[in-house]
Amino acid sequence: MSTASSPAAATRAFARVLGPFFAIVAVTVTARSWDMKRLLDDFESTPVWSWVVGAFVLLAGLVVVSLHPYWHGFAAIVVSLLGWMMVVRGILLLAFPAVFATIAEHTIGAETLWRIVFVLVGVLGLYLALIGWMPQRPSAGSTR
Repeated sequence: MSTASSPAAATRAFARVLGPFFAIVAVTVTARSWDMKRLLDDFESTPVWSWVVGAFVLLAGLVVVSLHPYWHGFAAIVVSLLGWMMVVRGILLLAFPAVFATIAEHTIGAETLWRIVFVLVGVLGLYLALIGWMPQRPSAGSTR
Protein backbone atom coordinates (compact mmCIF):
# COMPACT_ATOMS: atom_id res chain seq x y z
CA MET A 1 0.00 0.00 0.00
CA SER A 2 1.55 3.29 -1.04
CA THR A 3 1.68 6.24 1.32
CA ALA A 4 -0.44 8.32 -1.05
CA SER A 5 -3.33 5.85 -0.93
CA SER A 6 -3.16 5.18 2.82
CA PRO A 7 -5.68 7.85 3.91
CA ALA A 8 -8.21 6.76 1.28
CA ALA A 9 -7.63 3.08 2.07
CA ALA A 10 -8.06 3.69 5.81
CA THR A 11 -11.25 5.66 5.19
CA ARG A 12 -12.64 2.88 2.99
CA ALA A 13 -11.72 0.20 5.54
CA PHE A 14 -13.44 2.01 8.41
CA ALA A 15 -16.40 2.90 6.17
CA ARG A 16 -16.83 -0.82 5.41
CA VAL A 17 -17.29 -1.53 9.10
CA LEU A 18 -18.93 1.62 10.45
CA GLY A 19 -21.34 2.08 7.55
CA PRO A 20 -23.21 -1.22 7.82
CA PHE A 21 -23.04 -1.06 11.63
CA PHE A 22 -24.72 2.35 11.84
CA ALA A 23 -27.23 1.52 9.09
CA ILE A 24 -28.29 -1.71 10.82
CA VAL A 25 -28.48 -0.10 14.26
CA ALA A 26 -30.53 2.82 12.91
CA VAL A 27 -33.02 0.53 11.16
CA THR A 28 -33.30 -1.67 14.26
CA VAL A 29 -33.82 1.27 16.63
CA THR A 30 -36.42 2.80 14.33
CA ALA A 31 -38.24 -0.52 13.88
CA ARG A 32 -38.19 -1.22 17.62
CA SER A 33 -38.93 2.34 18.76
CA TRP A 34 -41.76 1.05 20.95
CA ASP A 35 -39.19 -0.93 23.00
CA MET A 36 -36.44 1.68 23.46
CA LYS A 37 -37.74 3.11 26.76
CA ARG A 38 -37.82 -0.36 28.35
CA LEU A 39 -34.33 -1.15 27.02
CA LEU A 40 -33.00 2.11 28.45
CA ASP A 41 -34.63 1.41 31.82
CA ASP A 42 -33.08 -2.07 31.88
CA PHE A 43 -29.69 -0.63 30.89
CA GLU A 44 -29.82 1.97 33.67
CA SER A 45 -30.99 -0.53 36.31
CA THR A 46 -27.68 -2.44 36.25
CA PRO A 47 -24.62 -0.18 36.80
CA VAL A 48 -22.22 -2.73 35.34
CA TRP A 49 -23.72 -2.13 31.87
CA SER A 50 -22.39 1.43 31.71
CA TRP A 51 -18.92 0.10 32.54
CA VAL A 52 -18.94 -2.75 30.05
CA VAL A 53 -20.53 -0.80 27.21
CA GLY A 54 -18.47 2.31 28.01
CA ALA A 55 -15.22 0.34 27.93
CA PHE A 56 -16.00 -1.25 24.56
CA VAL A 57 -17.27 1.99 23.02
CA LEU A 58 -14.18 3.84 24.28
CA LEU A 59 -11.90 1.11 22.91
CA ALA A 60 -13.62 1.17 19.51
CA GLY A 61 -13.42 4.97 19.41
CA LEU A 62 -9.73 4.97 20.31
CA VAL A 63 -9.04 2.44 17.54
CA VAL A 64 -10.75 4.68 14.99
CA VAL A 65 -9.08 7.86 16.29
CA SER A 66 -5.60 6.32 16.37
CA LEU A 67 -5.78 4.52 13.02
CA HIS A 68 -7.74 7.17 11.11
CA PRO A 69 -6.28 10.67 11.73
CA TYR A 70 -7.59 11.96 8.40
CA TRP A 71 -9.82 15.00 7.89
CA HIS A 72 -9.77 15.54 4.10
CA GLY A 73 -12.92 14.60 2.21
CA PHE A 74 -16.45 14.14 3.49
CA ALA A 75 -16.18 10.39 4.17
CA ALA A 76 -12.89 10.83 6.05
CA ILE A 77 -14.37 13.62 8.17
CA VAL A 78 -17.41 11.47 8.99
CA VAL A 79 -15.23 8.50 10.01
CA SER A 80 -12.99 10.69 12.18
CA LEU A 81 -15.97 12.44 13.80
CA LEU A 82 -17.61 9.09 14.55
CA GLY A 83 -14.38 7.93 16.20
CA TRP A 84 -14.25 11.01 18.42
CA MET A 85 -17.96 10.72 19.21
CA MET A 86 -17.39 7.12 20.33
CA VAL A 87 -14.51 8.26 22.56
CA VAL A 88 -16.70 10.92 24.20
CA ARG A 89 -19.61 8.50 24.59
CA GLY A 90 -17.35 5.85 26.12
CA ILE A 91 -15.93 8.36 28.62
CA LEU A 92 -19.44 9.56 29.51
CA LEU A 93 -20.58 5.99 30.11
CA LEU A 94 -17.54 5.14 32.24
CA ALA A 95 -17.01 8.33 34.23
CA PHE A 96 -20.42 10.01 34.23
CA PRO A 97 -23.14 7.37 33.82
CA ALA A 98 -25.77 9.60 35.44
CA VAL A 99 -25.10 12.36 32.88
CA PHE A 100 -25.39 9.84 30.07
CA ALA A 101 -28.63 8.48 31.57
CA THR A 102 -30.10 12.00 31.84
CA ILE A 103 -29.24 12.76 28.21
CA ALA A 104 -30.68 9.42 27.12
CA GLU A 105 -33.90 9.95 29.12
CA HIS A 106 -34.44 13.40 27.55
CA THR A 107 -33.73 12.01 24.10
CA ILE A 108 -36.08 9.04 24.54
CA GLY A 109 -38.77 11.49 25.66
CA ALA A 110 -38.48 13.39 22.37
CA GLU A 111 -39.50 10.45 20.17
CA THR A 112 -39.92 12.43 16.96
CA LEU A 113 -36.49 14.02 17.37
CA TRP A 114 -34.63 10.77 17.95
CA ARG A 115 -36.47 9.06 15.11
CA ILE A 116 -35.29 11.84 12.80
CA VAL A 117 -31.77 11.50 14.20
CA PHE A 118 -31.76 7.74 13.61
CA VAL A 119 -33.04 8.15 10.07
CA LEU A 120 -30.10 10.51 9.48
CA VAL A 121 -27.73 8.02 11.15
CA GLY A 122 -29.11 5.32 8.85
CA VAL A 123 -28.55 7.47 5.76
CA LEU A 124 -25.02 8.25 6.95
CA GLY A 125 -24.43 4.53 7.52
CA LEU A 126 -25.65 3.71 4.02
CA TYR A 127 -23.38 6.42 2.61
CA LEU A 128 -20.35 5.00 4.44
CA ALA A 129 -21.25 1.45 3.39
CA LEU A 130 -21.42 2.65 -0.20
CA ILE A 131 -18.04 4.39 0.09
CA GLY A 132 -16.49 1.34 1.73
CA TRP A 133 -17.92 -1.40 -0.46
CA MET A 134 -18.25 0.16 -3.91
CA PRO A 135 -15.47 -0.99 -6.23
CA GLN A 136 -12.86 1.69 -6.73
CA ARG A 137 -12.36 3.07 -10.19
CA PRO A 138 -8.76 2.69 -11.34
CA SER A 139 -6.83 5.94 -11.25
CA ALA A 140 -5.40 7.45 -14.45
CA GLY A 141 -1.90 6.11 -13.75
CA SER A 142 -3.04 2.62 -12.73
CA THR A 143 -2.07 -0.42 -14.79
CA ARG A 144 -4.71 -2.80 -13.38
